[in-house]
Amino acid sequence: MKKILIILSVLAVTIISAGCSKKEVSQTAFLLDTVSTITIYDYSSDESANDIINECFSLCTDYENKLSRTINTSEISAINSAKGGKTQVSEQTAELIKKAIKYSELSNGKFDITIAPVSSLWDFKSESPAPPNDSQIKEALSHVNYKNISVEGNTVELLDESAAIDLGGIAKGYIGDKAKEFLIEKGVTKALINLGGNILVICPENDSLKIGIQDPNGQEGALSGAISTNGNSLVTSGIYQRCFEYNGKLYHHILDTSTGYPVDNNLASVTIIGPESADCDALSTTVFCLGAEEGLKLVNSLDGYEAVIITKDNETLFSDGINKTVEYRSASELN
Repeated sequence: MKKILIILSVLAVTIISAGCSKKEVSQTAFLLDTVSTITIYDYSSDESANDIINECFSLCTDYENKLSRTINTSEISAINSAKGGKTQVSEQTAELIKKAIKYSELSNGKFDITIAPVSSLWDFKSESPAPPNDSQIKEALSHVNYKNISVEGNTVELLDESAAIDLGGIAKGYIGDKAKEFLIEKGVTKALINLGGNILVICPENDSLKIGIQDPNGQEGALSGAISTNGNSLVTSGIYQRCFEYNGKLYHHILDTSTGYPVDNNLASVTIIGPESADCDALSTTVFCLGAEEGLKLVNSLDGYEAVIITKDNETLFSDGINKTVEYRSASELN
């Protein structure tokens, strides 16, 4: 049986394998504002694997065009530009906003998709990035409150006309779920979807893929451990991903909804493992914002989801189901 090790990182997946499937086909594209790769290892379809992957990428792009805050013609942009007016959206967009509100409620607002007025102030892609000033952040924070989102059927309304939605903490996972559903419908029986570090696995019950988790305190490609799975998604949120240093201080992209600045705690990364990538996506951010103790308490209350938390001190913490329902091996055990 072919053994594969996949290293989970923000931009790419490195695959180390012993032998190749005759049907293995892989393609990489830049979409969802990141480098994304789909690899099909086995399938039963009259279509070619390349055609299936191309269709899947097109599907992802269609969802991106609905859900991206930064695409002017998206449904999210329509909501944000309505200035408190009612906006009719697709069933999928309404579904995702409702799911995001659920995580806002679970986290008491630590996860909040109305963070857009604040997140738009932070430019992590700038050639000379710098933190916004305090007055800008204070004004933006006054419009962050998920309770100002009203969803009735497929109609969305922002009760604060200066509020705005940013689905960056959940949309990529949701799109990954839709991509996975599409591949399965096309007869794909073994595949890996990597949307810039959001990993989804399709695998027979008698097989598995091993997903390596990046050591957030180490060099790129260095592992802290690995998860074996035959059908879960893995999503990591960490301080080593989108970040910059300014006047000797590190600023990362996971923002605290109470301060408007990056979350300041002892966590370096949170990896969530579970069946739905949208939930893993939202949970990885939520748990990071809650901190280790409250975050693990939340994960342990949810069926089917597990967490691996790595602190800045290189301590690794686990939810209750690790090595009971989900197999984890440390880097030393992989050697």
